[in-house]
Amino acid sequence: MKRYVILISGRGSNMQSLLDAGLPGTCAAVVSNRPEAAGLALAAARGIATVAVDHRDFATREDFDAALAAEVGRHAPDLVLLAGFMRILGDGFVRRFEGRLLNIHPSLLPAFPGIQTHARALAAGVRVHGCSVHFVTPALDGGPIVAQAAVPVQAGDDEAGLAARVLAEEHVLYPRVARWFLEGRLALCDGRARVTGETAVTAALHVPQTA
Repeated sequence: MKRYVILISGRGSNMQSLLDAGLPGTCAAVVSNRPEAAGLALAAARGIATVAVDHRDFATREDFDAALAAEVGRHAPDLVLLAGFMRILGDGFVRRFEGRLLNIHPSLLPAFPGIQTHARALAAGVRVHGCSVHFVTPALDGGPIVAQAAVPVQAGDDEAGLAARVLAEEHVLYPRVARWFLEGRLALCDGRARVTGETAVTAALHVPQTA
């Protein structure tokens, strides 16, 4: 059975959606860069191994990345899932897990990489917002996109309301993509995400769709 590791920095709501999805694999560990992250306690309560690699304990980003990579590698994951992990990972970490490192980002990439995506979407006046799952590369939020989900921006939306609707779609989309990978249906090929069984899109939500 394939193994996956989840990286978090906070409450772990996307982590919970992954764990609740009954994925065809074993969650080998949940790792956080913050010992106080609420998601660690939630994972431990499910009997999952947890560990904190506190970035504040390291003098350089490279030293932190090396320690984090060693900890993640110790669990021999087939897949590494960034789920609200709020640290930019360096080239060394990314290259070590290349092709098996996924992230979910709260915007329709390539629009609004980085942070404060919902506020920026509202300020830009976009009519559609959403989330993207992508393979991680050294370019910030710039890796090949696997799938996206869209929500309409409604009149009178504020940041909290828009964020909540996007988060609900994240909780559907990310487990779906993780399942594709663990089932051997998703791979990174020649710099593009390839999904076996992708079907023609007949609706505006969740792209790609599969049989």
